[in-house]
This record gives sequence, structure tokens and C-alpha cells, in this order.
Amino acid sequence: MKVLVLNCGSSSLKYQLIDMSNEEVLCIGLVERIGIEGSILKQEKDGVEGKLVVEQPMKNHQDAIKLVLEGVVDPKFGGVKDISEVEAVGHRVVHGGEKFASSVKINDEVMKALEECVELAPLHNPANIMGIEACEAILPGVPMVGVFDTAFHQTMPKKSYLYGLPHELYTKYGVRRYGFHGTSHKYVSQRAAEMLGKNVEDLKIITCHLGNGASVAAVDGGKCVDTSMGFTPLEGLIMGTRCGDIDAAILPFLMEKEGLDAKGLSDLMNKQSGVYGMTGISSDFRDIEGAAAKGDEKAQVALDAYVQRVQKYIGAYVAEMNGVDAVVFTAGVGENGIEIRESIASNMEFLGMNLDKEANKVRGKETVISTADSKVKILLVPTNEELMIARDTVALVK
Repeated sequence: MKVLVLNCGSSSLKYQLIDMSNEEVLCIGLVERIGIEGSILKQEKDGVEGKLVVEQPMKNHQDAIKLVLEGVVDPKFGGVKDISEVEAVGHRVVHGGEKFASSVKINDEVMKALEECVELAPLHNPANIMGIEACEAILPGVPMVGVFDTAFHQTMPKKSYLYGLPHELYTKYGVRRYGFHGTSHKYVSQRAAEMLGKNVEDLKIITCHLGNGASVAAVDGGKCVDTSMGFTPLEGLIMGTRCGDIDAAILPFLMEKEGLDAKGLSDLMNKQSGVYGMTGISSDFRDIEGAAAKGDEKAQVALDAYVQRVQKYIGAYVAEMNGVDAVVFTAGVGENGIEIRESIASNMEFLGMNLDKEANKVRGKETVISTADSKVKILLVPTNEELMIARDTVALVK
């Protein structure tokens, strides 16, 4: 079975076409800077020299999906000759509320539920829905599966997922911590254990999924016990355009001072904040690092604040799990941000966590980047959410 996997982020779209008879990747691509100047699609095919590169404006994810579907049938870099060879599509879906704790085949009822969850993930669920609708229009009759970011975090205990609010708000509206990037946290924690030659059940691991959207998870014995994102993907770390943790009293203060309604406030926190809001430059960390290198103070402060928040969560989760065996970096910034990884590890020596600066000079490669004598191992593990999604898709379609 050939499965197309679509993994939509807030400003990016990763995709793979996989032959699940042997889990061979037929072609792989990445669309970056969706909705940002400089939108680009890059696609590769193993064994074929070069890349398919498409540079053109993509104002939204629907534009990006159209180019992806054209790319997978490209004569040189595509994975199939005709789009009819794609037998199933697996979609990463960010938020399923309490309606979905596992992957599901997509039907009208599921689509309705996803629409209802848009308010919980305003940056992602609309993109996920657009991806599903675009594929349904071009691939009518092809089965679609939704794989939810929230599933891996369902093992959190109540002390981790309940907020300090009246309990009836949880029972009436499902107001609780859900957590996101679950497919990534699950994959990299399992892969890190394999790299260390140990069973994941015997390890305490902190996984750092650092991208335009970012989260940290505490994985004890292979199960998530806490994570930085909450009721929506807004909570936790400072991100590309999201503010992360703030004093909740700021919200009514800003509503009054700026004359904002609920939607205006949501847009402010989700789309106008984070490093973009702090700098006024971009939501792309490469742009922020470039500006900081040229002496832009706001850019440097934004990077310092980003690093500090990651350090705070690592420290908190070490305390929560009463120790840690490994810290794992993944996702766009985590896999490629050499300086950011070094900055995060710089204040962790007291934990017995020592970075090998030479080993750290790598991008997107699966490797151990701690010193040989480091008590806490530091790993770089490129995430493979696509393979996890494809496996779930095949299991449900069959």
C-alpha cells in the first residue's frame, strides 16, 4: 500500500510518500514559509541526484497542498506515475479535544468534530482541515486517516492535566491540558532508547520538540507524564508567533486597554506574539538569528528568552521525574539549531549533562551530542512523525 502522509505545521508542511510493503520512502518533501515571504517547496527522491525546487508564493496551506500533489507525480523526483497509485492518505491532526484519543478513519462525523476543535488549535486545525479537503477533492474515494497529536499525552496523570480551576469547567467543557506534538515525542523517545541500547521502559527522557511551534515532554518509562503545551498549543514555550506562558491577568488588562474582543485577543497571542512579536522581524528563527548576529538587541533578547524557557522546563521535568537519563532535541530548530542547542545545554552541567561542542556541530543527523562521560545523554534525533502516521493509516485502512 502506498500512503501519502501530510504533516502540516503552522508555517510548514512536511510530506512523504511511503510504500508500506517495506516502509520505503518513495519521495520526501518540505514546504517552508507558508504565508511568509519566500515560500518554497523542496522534494527529493532517494537515488536521484538533485532536488525538485518550487519557489512561488503560497498564501495558505491549500496552495501548498496543490503543489505537493503535483510534486509526488513529478517524472523525475516523484514517487508514482499517476496520483491514482496513492492508496491512502494519513493526516497529522493537532487537536481532537476529548473526542479522539487514538487515530481514526476520516468521515463526515470526524470532519464535523475537527471543525468544532478549531477554536482549540486556531493555527493548526484549519490547516489540517484544508489538507484533508484538498486531498478529498483531488483523490475522491481514497481513504483518509487522522492521527492526533494529543494521543501520546493521554497517559498524563490528573495532577499534570488538571488546571487550578473549578472542576465543573473540566467536566462541562473539557478544560484540561491535552499536550501536542505527541507523535513526535513518542517517536523520538523510542528511537533515543534504541540508540542507547536500552528499553524505553527503563529510562527517564525529556524530549524537546523545537520548531516554529515548540513543546517539551517528560517521558517516564515510555509514557508521557507531563508536557508544556496545554488546553491548546498556545501554552508553554515562546514560539514563532505564539506567546507561550504568560500571566493570565494580562488578558483582561489588554482587552480593556487595546479594545480587543475574544477573537482579537486570540489573534494577538497566537499570530502576533512569540519571537515575531518580540522582534517585529519574523517568525522564522533563522531570520532572528541572522538579525542577532548583526547586533539587533531585540532579536538577541528573543533568542535568550526562548532558550531560558526551554531550560526552565527541562529543570522542572527533572524534578518531576526525580532524575533524567537523556535529553533529546528534535524538529526544525532542535535538529538544525547548533547555537541554540549549545545555549540550552550551557547551564545544565550541575545535572551531569555535558555537551560535546564538536559533536554538536551537525544538522539533521541522528547522533549523540554529549561527551562520553556525560551522566545525562544528549541526543539529536530527527523526528519521523510521517512513518508513525503511515503505520496507523495502514492499520486502520486494512
